[in-house]
Amino acid sequence: MDSDNQQCYQTAPYEVQISAERNQAHGAGTGARWVGHSIAAREDDQVDPLTTSNVRSTAECTEVSEILSRIKSGQLLMVNSRRRNGLILYKQYHAEFAGPGAAVGSFFDQDCQRVVPVGDLSLIPPDAYEDRQKAYLIRRQWIRLTQQFTDKSVPLQRAQMILNQFENYFDQDTIARIPDEAFALLVGVLPYTVRMARRPPGGQLKVKVKT
Repeated sequence: MDSDNQQCYQTAPYEVQISAERNQAHGAGTGARWVGHSIAAREDDQVDPLTTSNVRSTAECTEVSEILSRIKSGQLLMVNSRRRNGLILYKQYHAEFAGPGAAVGSFFDQDCQRVVPVGDLSLIPPDAYEDRQKAYLIRRQWIRLTQQFTDKSVPLQRAQMILNQFENYFDQDTIARIPDEAFALLVGVLPYTVRMARRPPGGQLKVKVKT
């Protein structure tokens, strides 16, 4: 991760709270969690969300390829802060996670090569200037949170921490649909390491030996 992305902003509507005590108590676990948000949707707000669940207008779609096309075109969107959803963005050598309230697109995601929706993804245009600024700040928060995992020197620990983090936010079915490669690129490990971290306690890998 770039060092410029390590700055923490406290003014965002979603706070990402890290509990050092819980990290120490659970080893590779993490105490990061959603603690609420302060942006309430106004009843007169008119937005056309870009969603992966349904289609209501030409601004919406269900195709991942269309989401990627809009992001690479430089269109600024924001992950809906009223849903537990997010978007994993593949870059050339790493991946970034944009959680609820985070900005995606614009000039900083034009190098995106692939996207993986997480949960019931909904992307909306942040029309107001204040909404755009908050979305940028929240995107930095999510990057900084992942950076704390990559600072760990043991690859398996990094893989366990990112998995634990997602388990705090999403259900098991949602996590199971995220490929090992996506988690691996988020924290700089091999997909095999993520598969090891996904194993249940006492589980064994099946290895075929050629004779």
